Amino acid sequence: MQEAIQVAGSRPRSSRTSQAWNARPQLPDTHYVDSAIYTDPAIFAEEMEKIWRKSWLPVCHESELPDPLDYRSLGTFSNTPIVVVRGSDRTVRTFLNICPHRANRIVRSPSGNLGVAEPSGNPKNMTCMFHGWQFDATGRCVEIPREKAGYQERVCKAGVGLREIRTEIAHGGFVWVTLDDDAGPLADFTGNAFDFMASELDTEPLEIFHYQKSLVKTNYKLWHETSREFYHDYLHYHNRATGMLQPGYFDRKYTVFNNGHAATGLTTINYEAYDGSKERVLTFPGMPKNGWKQLNIFPGCTYSLRASCLRVSVMTPISENEVLIELRGLGLKADTAAEREQRILDHDTIWGPFGRNLHEDLLVVQQQKVAMQPGSGSRFLLMAREENETIHDEIGLRSYYAEWAKRMGRPASRP
Repeated sequence: MQEAIQVAGSRPRSSRTSQAWNARPQLPDTHYVDSAIYTDPAIFAEEMEKIWRKSWLPVCHESELPDPLDYRSLGTFSNTPIVVVRGSDRTVRTFLNICPHRANRIVRSPSGNLGVAEPSGNPKNMTCMFHGWQFDATGRCVEIPREKAGYQERVCKAGVGLREIRTEIAHGGFVWVTLDDDAGPLADFTGNAFDFMASELDTEPLEIFHYQKSLVKTNYKLWHETSREFYHDYLHYHNRATGMLQPGYFDRKYTVFNNGHAATGLTTINYEAYDGSKERVLTFPGMPKNGWKQLNIFPGCTYSLRASCLRVSVMTPISENEVLIELRGLGLKADTAAEREQRILDHDTIWGPFGRNLHEDLLVVQQQKVAMQPGSGSRFLLMAREENETIHDEIGLRSYYAEWAKRMGRPASRP
């Protein structure tokens, strides 16, 4: 511990000098990080190559593509535009949304159905507006205007199809993709992390009822950290009133898995403890009434199941200073109209744009980024709480940065 400092002509003080502030914490490298990992553009670029472009990530839910030829496009996925399409054979495929001719973005709408023809192309095809090249829902190039006249035999449709990206549907019907052709199957990546949530996610088909996205002025890791530690429940009055005051709250166990994934075990929330709120009568298969459990998937996805509704958040890093967060709320596909209305209400009172929790998390992570700009004086962030792997233990943060260090080749405390 630092001793009090006596300055001539003044009272002793317990605050720190610049030298003391900048000294490395007397902790293991696993228990703190250097703030440069949130601000250095070179580190961010390296993360995109070594982490994001080599991981499996969910990009949408299968219920967003209910019919043949439905599609969803993402403006950027690990700095890469992609489009997800359900073919006429009902198979969901993902492609780089880039024309192999002159690198124009092909599909421009965020969602739709290829059965509706665009002015520059035919129905059932993805058409590049630049020169009219067309591609079907399997990625084949099916039309090159004046192909023979211009290219003779040097270029042909068979050699200029779209690049297909590996795609799997799993874990509650989400569409997972990876840009790495050499990555193992999704099951190798997620391992047994989803086992404790499998009955809730996979017993009955799920359906999306809420979509929201936020462009947040912060580093992506700061946002994900708020999902991986619960010491910050002190931030949320709703969580303090309905969760922290309940018997057994501080005994809730944290579990870490291979590949940087982590889960917080089941707890029961007393919603009636919050003025104007009431218990949740709806659940998911296998989930007790008013139950709550959460799973965080490296490097940037969170499944949070609060009895009646599932929220899945997925990050898309834009730069070291900005991240796109997509939030989806889901219920059971078999819901009645009244049940769906109740799930939406339950979801939005906590996580909606005017809910009780989300805005507080978004505010904090942006304030963190303001406080640690280069030159601000920020140096180290502590992740040193140890409470026998219970809810306020920061083991979830340490497990994240253990995986980060493995992929980056150095600890986050000395980047």
